[in-house]
Parts: sequence; C-alpha cells; structure tokens
Amino acid sequence: MVDSLKKPNVEELRPGIKAPAKDTILTPRFYTTDFDEMATMDISANEDELRALLEEFRADYNRHHFVRTDEFKQSWDHLDGETRRLFIEFLERSCTAEFSGFLLYKELSRKLKDKSPLLAESFLLMSRDEARHAGFLNKAMADFGLQLDLGFLTENKNYTFFKPKFIFYATYLSEKIGYWRYITIYRHLEAHPEHRIYPIFRFFENWCQDENRHGDFFDAIMRSQPQFLNDWKARLWCRFFLLSVFATMYLNDIQRSGFYASLGLDAREYDIHVIRKTNETAGRVFPLILNVDHPQFFQLMDEAAAANLKIAAIGNSGAPKLLQTLQKLPHIAKIGVNMVRLYLMKPIDTAHLEGSVR
Repeated sequence: MVDSLKKPNVEELRPGIKAPAKDTILTPRFYTTDFDEMATMDISANEDELRALLEEFRADYNRHHFVRTDEFKQSWDHLDGETRRLFIEFLERSCTAEFSGFLLYKELSRKLKDKSPLLAESFLLMSRDEARHAGFLNKAMADFGLQLDLGFLTENKNYTFFKPKFIFYATYLSEKIGYWRYITIYRHLEAHPEHRIYPIFRFFENWCQDENRHGDFFDAIMRSQPQFLNDWKARLWCRFFLLSVFATMYLNDIQRSGFYASLGLDAREYDIHVIRKTNETAGRVFPLILNVDHPQFFQLMDEAAAANLKIAAIGNSGAPKLLQTLQKLPHIAKIGVNMVRLYLMKPIDTAHLEGSVR
C-alpha cells in the first residue's frame, strides 16, 4: 500500500492519475508521418535482412520477461522525497517515450497492412514490445501512488509530423540510444547492487535487447533506401538528428543529476559514455558521425546544460511571467549559439571507419 503522505506534490487529473508533463522542447514527443509515402517505398534492396529481423520479432524472446516479481510487493516509503520525485519523473518520461513508439508503430502497421505486409507485421510486433515497456513502467509508477492515463495522452498530446526519412533518423537514434542507456545502467547496477533502489532495473538487460532489435530494423530500412543516406542533404540531416538527440539527453540528465546520483552514477560521465557509444553505433549506417572527441564538444554541451539549469531556476522563481521570459532570453540564446557551434564542428566521415561496436 502506498502512503499518500509520501506522494510528491504533483498535479493530478483525478486521484492517483498524474497530469502529463507540459510539452517543452526537451519532453518526449508523439509523431505522425506520411503513411502513403511510407507505403510506396521499395524495400527489395534489403528485403532479406528485413525478413530475418521479422523472424526475430516473431520469436518474441521477451514474451515471459515483463512479469512483476515478489520483489515489487513492498513499500517504497523509505526513499526520500526528492529521490521519489526524480524517480517518478524518470518513470513518466520513459513511459511516455515508450508509449509514443507504440502509437506510431501501431498506426504504421494499420496503414501499411494492405500495401506492405512485411513492414506492417514488423511494426505491429514492435508496437507489442513498446506496449509492454510502457505498461511495465506505468505499473511501476503505481507503486508510488501515481499512474498515467495513456488514453488521455493519446487524445490530448500534440503530435509532430515528420516525413518518413526523418522518422527513420529519429526512431533509429531513439532506439539505439535507449539501448546504450539501459545496458549502461544495468551493468553499473550489476557491479554495484547496493545502488539498485528499485527492482525495475533488473529487467533492463533483456529490455534493451528489444531496443537494439528495433534500431537494427530501422538501420535495415534506411539501407534499403540509399537516397536517405547518400546525398549532401542526408549528411546535413544526420548531423542535425545526432546533435538533437544527444543535446536533449544531455540537458535533461544534467538537470536531473540527483536521480543518477541515487543510482551511484555521475550524470555527466554516464551521458558522455552513452553519447560516445551511440555515436559509434550510428556510424554503421549514417554517412557521418559527430566528432565527440573534439576538445570543445562537451565543453559546449556543459555550457548549454548550465544555461538550461538557469532557465529552470528562473521558471521556478515565482517571478511574473514577463520578467521570467526576459530573464530567460540570454540563456536561451546561449544554448542556441552553442548548438550552432556544435553543429558546425567538422564531422567524421564513416566511409573509412573500420570495426563495429557490440
């Protein structure tokens, strides 16, 4: 039973149902796309690999994995208020991101059913995985006295339209960075079980393999569409999405460093590791990757993260909204300038890279 006195002071739609976090540039997004364009894609250039991946999805290796054990059946009131708040926020963000994937993949499956059966079934089975993840996370939130109304999210969340190639860039990176985030936390807590504050982390090893397979699927789709990878526009867009995904994670995690500290992790070191690994992984399919070893790369990221902390502090100051807006402007400009400088750093051409990341 959850002690209601231990619930954080959060806005609720109704008792026990948390109001969704307000949309910002850093919050998880819901996506839609041009389904007709997706349906007309010719995937024959890489159909064998896509069929092999479909067989992996059909095997459903994790069909018995997401089952709550007796370890969940206890009170979590011993966690201090700030740790609880940050952990609930982590669960909410993760649940929202997984549910976003479910909605997109489910709709793609429905729209492609009669036009591209291979892709339709693949998206259907990936939506199954994402639904399990979202449901498992939402049940975890219930252990802390709150849940998300996923039906309400479906109806009320803003949807961002991306052309199919942008969906592929974004979801590929989302799945691969998800893999590295989950496996890094899992391996850390295997080595330091005293920091495993909640049993959901025991599930991350198998969980991240779902993310990895999904990422491999989008890798295979992009390689079936060489026009998405081989011209100058693709090079610019790949840089943009790599930087967007990395910067979003970095600014979010530095802002919530207390959560990672509760797991015995340094948020900055954790993010640098995840960024390096995801960047290297992206080199298997993207025509270029970011030069994260440039001496100024993480310096500029740190400056942007510091500016983001100042923006958050202003937002919590209680000052009049107009004054807050004026106070935020120089920090928003700082983030913008640093992102441009990061984007303009000379990237690394992957054509001559050797080896791969496992």
